[in-house]
Amino acid sequence: MSQSSKSNHKATVNNKDENFLKEFLRDFHQKIINTKDFNNFEYNLIEWIKNINKNNNEKILELMRNHEQSKFWFSSIIGYFYQFGVGCDINKNEALESYLLTVNSYEKYSNSLEENNDEFNKLNIIIGKYLLSLFYYKDIILNKRNLTSNLKRSISLKRSANPIRFRSQNQFDLNKSKDNMFKKTIGNDAKQKDSSNKKEIETEDQKEFKNWLKSAEKDNSEAQYKVGNCYYYGKGIIQDYNKAFEWYSRSANNEYLLGQNNLGFCYEHGIGTVKDYDKAFEWISKSANNGCSISQNNLGKCYYYGIGCTQDFYKAFEWYNKSANNGNARGQYSVGFCYRNGHGTIKNYKKTFKWYTKSANNGYAEGQNGLGFCYENGIGTTKDYKKAFKWYSKSANNGYALGQNNLGICYKNGIGSIKNYKKAFEWISKSANNECAEGQNSLGEWYYYGKKDYKKAFEWYFKSANNECAEGQNNLGFCYENGFGIEKDDEKAFEWYFKSANNGCALGQFNLSTCYYHEIGTTQDYKKAFDWVSKSANNECAKGQYCLGYCYHYGVGTRINIEKAINWYRKASDNGIKDADVELRNLLENFW
Repeated sequence: MSQSSKSNHKATVNNKDENFLKEFLRDFHQKIINTKDFNNFEYNLIEWIKNINKNNNEKILELMRNHEQSKFWFSSIIGYFYQFGVGCDINKNEALESYLLTVNSYEKYSNSLEENNDEFNKLNIIIGKYLLSLFYYKDIILNKRNLTSNLKRSISLKRSANPIRFRSQNQFDLNKSKDNMFKKTIGNDAKQKDSSNKKEIETEDQKEFKNWLKSAEKDNSEAQYKVGNCYYYGKGIIQDYNKAFEWYSRSANNEYLLGQNNLGFCYEHGIGTVKDYDKAFEWISKSANNGCSISQNNLGKCYYYGIGCTQDFYKAFEWYNKSANNGNARGQYSVGFCYRNGHGTIKNYKKTFKWYTKSANNGYAEGQNGLGFCYENGIGTTKDYKKAFKWYSKSANNGYALGQNNLGICYKNGIGSIKNYKKAFEWISKSANNECAEGQNSLGEWYYYGKKDYKKAFEWYFKSANNECAEGQNNLGFCYENGFGIEKDDEKAFEWYFKSANNGCALGQFNLSTCYYHEIGTTQDYKKAFDWVSKSANNECAKGQYCLGYCYHYGVGTRINIEKAINWYRKASDNGIKDADVELRNLLENFW
């Protein structure tokens, strides 16, 4: 591909740039998935790029072009930059060449890609297909009115490329059936009625926006809040976070509680303004103190995580409680969560169950998942697998990714339902593709234990681990230790076991202890081996219980203590470890 540039200077891609480019690619993909304004798509996207890149688009273009995976990850966006002159002169030929390179690159270049980076290649192809279809439709069909000849080019492209079909907000599927993207952009008679209805809805949104705007300009605080929402969601007007922030500010300064809450949200997440946790806390506090139940929950969150204030579980619980008692479903879930974990209050599983029930019945998907968990595990209530399945189903169908994973596990293991591996795989896959770390780990286990596809197992464990799932981190360490789906690497195995152990995974703690004991990826240290196997045993890991008994029996990392050895061997034996039976029998024969 020919590549022209205004500058001969070659931008170096450092780690910070690498992370930025990856996020930029993901966000670009999300913009395509979420777009509701097809006619103004390009304009909205250009404005978004300008906002995030702070008018430094030339450098971004150079970084993408100089990246070692430029052909595989960024060719689609490079084409977009050339098509609309973002950071360069407009060059439609260069744009088309980039798009064609993208859609034809998958089979040609897939063997060159690193296993863990294939995600970005797939995103690039999705983006490229969408942009190419728009290019044909708007730049060729609409401008030249040459529909017949360009349909032939579209059909030719469909036959040569490997089409991609959207399945959900952030899930993609490579397939060799019809290319729905060309149908979507070129259109057909069967969809004209739906398109007409959509235009009517958009017109109503525009009328509503104009009415709110008139009222807002007369200093109506609620209307100012509504106008802010219109700009935030792109409802009846082009999405514009800067203007959303502006109108939320006006509403907040006019003492409208939801306006104050949303202004705090903007400051917290850097929407239309620079992130400022202190100001986020200030505005959320104002709204909460004036009785807004949504803000009361959000203020509890600020105290819980230390956002703009010192972390304080007691104050977090206090504000969650106010929100919950004012009928807010999120606040009700948050109170239940605090009771479950003893954060800011004493652990009380009955109250956990009580508040999760209220939250679930008020339609909050996370509360529904929490209630399912209570029924499955007998937390604050008697175990009831059918009810667990019922509430996981509601949570999953309401889009909560962890609920989707738990529903998949129910189908897999026959919990409250007949076993159905097809549905299990579908729900676990949905969860994983919706960025649920637990779902990604479950999908990794599916490939590892079920389909025996160690490469895919490794891929999903890797995603789960990087999303901070302790079980996923342990499984990734196991892959590195044993060379499953990846080249054996003891140091990386130790690294991931260490992360898993520190995140509270009992099996990760056990595996970390074996690293210290057997000198796997680290220096041998019996004392540390003993410390970690103790944590594992106390966290109910049967293998850890057996090995802790062994440590006390033979004095590994600690003094010999036969009484404690017998105690831990018995626990391990009760949990199914046969070797513990042998050691226990030997001890009892020799000492009693």
